[in-house]
Amino acid sequence: MEQQAPSYARDIRPLFREKDISSMSKAFDLASYDDVRAHASQILTRVANGSMPCDGPWPQGRVELFRGWVDAGCPA
Repeated sequence: MEQQAPSYARDIRPLFREKDISSMSKAFDLASYDDVRAHASQILTRVANGSMPCDGPWPQGRVELFRGWVDAGCPA
């Protein structure tokens, strides 16, 4: 069975907590698909190097989920 590509609505948006959205609001709107898609490479760099979210790095599985979404072309 073919694995379904991650989608923003189903897989990516739930990764961002309200405090993440608030703390990153000056840089980008994590609650907006268009803004997350437009800044996907910057966000990926930050979650991969642990500088985002502000209270500690994501587990590797979340980073890989986000990377898979970016690699799939950032589907809605």
